[in-house]
This record gives sequence, structure tokens and C-alpha cells, in this order.
Amino acid sequence: MRALFAQPLSDIWLEIGFGGGEHLIRVAAERPDVGFIGCEPFVNGTAKALAAIETQRVANIRLHAGDAADILAWLPSESLGRVFLFFPDPWPKRRQRKRRFISDQTLSALARVMRAGAELRFATDIDDYAGWTLVRVLRSAEFIWPAQQSTEWMLPWEGWRETRYEAKAKQAGRRPLYLTFVRR
Repeated sequence: MRALFAQPLSDIWLEIGFGGGEHLIRVAAERPDVGFIGCEPFVNGTAKALAAIETQRVANIRLHAGDAADILAWLPSESLGRVFLFFPDPWPKRRQRKRRFISDQTLSALARVMRAGAELRFATDIDDYAGWTLVRVLRSAEFIWPAQQSTEWMLPWEGWRETRYEAKAKQAGRRPLYLTFVRR
């Protein structure tokens, strides 16, 4: 998989649902030693990211314009050191919840491609989705939630910059949560 990138890399990270690519591009520019794979099913987001990648000349990003589940099936076992999933579509109606990205099945797929000690960083402004995610992660034998106190999920990660979805959530009066899970 490292053949996807021209330069030698210290790690490979995945962002699922990168939107317009703001976080993906910023972090890739800050970490040229890491290869980034971004997955986004919406054409407009992918087009926006491609334009910004070209303008900013960021060479360590590869994009998949489609479902992240396809990439998870393709990736070799234990190939990722970090996965980002920020403000995914919450599919709020009960009948829609089966469409949520976090599920027992996708957690198993993520566990297969993540190395021991790799982080899964998840942010949401939807309390129900946070609870949904926590239930699935906590019953998984493949991940742990190392948080000890509420400040560990109520404050963003070090170096975090607000996303446009996060800004919309705050304007609507919703408080985001920032959950970090670790692959056993």
C-alpha cells in the first residue's frame, strides 16, 4: 500500500467522510511524513478537496470518491495508525440508523486494518450518535475507550481546528463531543 505514495512514510492515516477536505489537507500538510487516504462519497466534496490539494501542492494524500467500506475491504491488515471520522451523517430517524457508519460490522473492519495502539478519533454533535457509538465500541473486544474524565471527550484534540460542520452545530446550540478509541 505504501506504493501509493512517492515518498517514504512513517505511517498511513485514513479520514472517512472528509467533506471538503479542510481537516485532511491541513493535517497532511503538517505531517508530510504520513500518507493520508481520504474517503468521501459526495462528488462536490471530492472536487473541492482535489482543487485545494493541487493549489496547496500537498503530495501525501490519496482520495477515494466513494464508500469508505470499499477502502476498508481493500486495505491490508494492520496498515493504519489513525482513523478520523468527524461529524458523520447521524441518520436521526429510527429506521435510518442502520445507515450510520459506526456499526459492529464497520468496527470489525476498522479493527482489522488498524494496528494495535492505533487511534480512532470520532467527533459528533448528536448526543444519540455519541451514545450509539459508545455502546458499539464498548461491547467490541477490539477497541478500548481510555477516557478517565469528561474533559477528555468534551474538549477537542490538541492542535484541533474547528470544522465547518462543527461551527454549524455550535451555531445551532449543539455541543460537539470528541471521542478517542484505541485499537487493542
